[in-house]
Amino acid sequence: MRTEPNLTRLDRVFARLDREPERPAHIDVPRMTRHRVVLFGSTLAFYAAIVWLVVTTSWLVRLDWQVMFFRPYQQWAQIHWFVDYYVVLGQRGPTAVMVAAWLGWRSWRQHTLRPLLTLGASLLLLNITVGAAKIGMGRLGPHYATTVGANEMGLGGDIFPSGHTANAVVTWGILAYLASTPRARRWLSALSAMTALGVGMSTVYLGTHWLSDVLLGWAAGLLILLALPWCEPLIARAENGLFDLRDRWRARRAGTAPAPAPAAPLTPPALVPSRPAAQEEAPAGRAAAGSGRAARAPVYLAPGPHTTRAERTPVTPAGSRRPPHPDRLPRGTSPAARPTGG
Repeated sequence: MRTEPNLTRLDRVFARLDREPERPAHIDVPRMTRHRVVLFGSTLAFYAAIVWLVVTTSWLVRLDWQVMFFRPYQQWAQIHWFVDYYVVLGQRGPTAVMVAAWLGWRSWRQHTLRPLLTLGASLLLLNITVGAAKIGMGRLGPHYATTVGANEMGLGGDIFPSGHTANAVVTWGILAYLASTPRARRWLSALSAMTALGVGMSTVYLGTHWLSDVLLGWAAGLLILLALPWCEPLIARAENGLFDLRDRWRARRAGTAPAPAPAAPLTPPALVPSRPAAQEEAPAGRAAAGSGRAARAPVYLAPGPHTTRAERTPVTPAGSRRPPHPDRLPRGTSPAARPTGG
């Protein structure tokens, strides 16, 4: 007779959520390779060159003014409605919500917080670096320019670099950074690059940014994506800390400490069967690997202690199993003498 309870769908969902988080084996964490370091240095040099060209009021500033006087929103007025909607793909609020929803689903399926923590780290770096550059350089936008041909620097603006462009590079590029396969990483990289390019040119079309703002925004977002492998150790420590905090909170909420394991019975050395050395090393390796966290129940079982059938104590019903009957006498008693008919 089976003694396991019939688990409902809700019990299986909670059992899956309670499963130990583990990163799939085929997903590799990006590392700071030499190729990535070269790209990071080249992008940083491009970033510094754009800033220098704008500060010195070079040909790039003259190009900014020429594009502004061209007024693309008047030259191609028929696509104005589409650009108004497309530029939303660079706004931080809507894009962060959409990408966080997708990465949250991936975190639940893969039983790891790394996708969400990576998104949070990239957005934090974006706010710090781009925000500091905007405030530090204080450039005014095309709609608020005061002097024709000037670079409009240090006038209290917050337009340089373009936040829309940098946010589009980081928010959509994080999907390629967290891709599971090289093929998906290549396709997502190309798609995110085209999306960020379109967002940047949309701001130039609408006249809200200079062309140099967009160039610097692309460089700022790419620097954050290239620097993310340096943040991976910190992300891993934060993930382990959050799971440890969750385990302590559950233990405090339950109000019970985990019971110590019972001591194994002493067995004479002569009665212990000998095993090969390879079989003795395997359990030791598994115990060392799993010493970081306590063993959990399988995913198809609800959370809680489960024992095997051999460890359960058999239950023997007391008394007789025969139903009571008025004519049946208890065992061990002699029937009374019946009167004989005359």
